[in-house]
Amino acid sequence: MKLLLDENISFRVLNAISTVFPESAHVTKGDFQVKRDDEIFEYARQNDFTILTFDEDFYELQLMRGYPPKIIWLRFGNASNLKVVSKILDNHSSIISFMSNPEVGILEIY
Repeated sequence: MKLLLDENISFRVLNAISTVFPESAHVTKGDFQVKRDDEIFEYARQNDFTILTFDEDFYELQLMRGYPPKIIWLRFGNASNLKVVSKILDNHSSIISFMSNPEVGILEIY
């Protein structure tokens, strides 16, 4: 279960959730050569990532292009890293179920 954290989520969140989602990555870390949303979307599609984002643009890309990739859209606005981590961990079972369900492309977390 791999999450790809968008640039609008701190890389520190990745460190905090790595025990639960160990294969996850952040778009600003490592050898990522993608910067635009459409490039991130395609990278996630080709590499079997689920995108974790606050950004509505990924939802719109998915409406046009379909899924994969799946998208977890954080809908609680800008928040502290602690709150983001807490929401992800509190919704762990829902996220796992969502990622395993081939019939659903987006999960909104409020």
